[in-house]
Amino acid sequence: MENKAKNSGSGRVFNNPLLEKLTRTHISLPLIAFSIVSTYLIYTGATEYGLTAITLILLFLAGALAFTFVEYLMHRFLFHMPETTPARKKVVYTMHGVHHDHPKDKDRLAMPVPLSLTISFVFFLVFRLIIGNLVWGFLPGFLMGYAGYLWIHFMIHAFQPPKNFFKFFWVHHGIHHYKQPERAFGVTTPIWDLIFRTMPLK
Repeated sequence: MENKAKNSGSGRVFNNPLLEKLTRTHISLPLIAFSIVSTYLIYTGATEYGLTAITLILLFLAGALAFTFVEYLMHRFLFHMPETTPARKKVVYTMHGVHHDHPKDKDRLAMPVPLSLTISFVFFLVFRLIIGNLVWGFLPGFLMGYAGYLWIHFMIHAFQPPKNFFKFFWVHHGIHHYKQPERAFGVTTPIWDLIFRTMPLK
């Protein structure tokens, strides 16, 4: 993926005005939606399926950690897959390339809510098939991991880096955008970059 980043303006994904509008999402909408969904899931797990507070906490933490792994895998292997055909090039640009070209476009830092909720339901079905009723604690952690990712990613692109420890997130992701797009895939944590040796080269 070429470094064609522009720190102003916005790219276009679809020629159709309605489809183009649907690709834009205010950051508050998914944060609110996933907070509500996660609260409902936890409440249901506790009241309908008898999951204890400690079980819910442990499942929530496991779900959040699992999300960071999925985040890394998707960012590295899906969003940055080799653009070997015109179709792949279009898919990569639609999912992620437009963000690399226009990293300051605040309306393209989150997946549209109807699409993300649909994908979340698919995850619910898959996780429930695998872990049964534990899904009521695991999925909220996974979804709030995604919400945390959205908020961190938004802050990195919308605000100046702070003068404290958290500046690391700005620097790490900035290297991915402007210097080494084949490295630094983790946004919420560098742990998977460390494990899979994709930390930025010095």
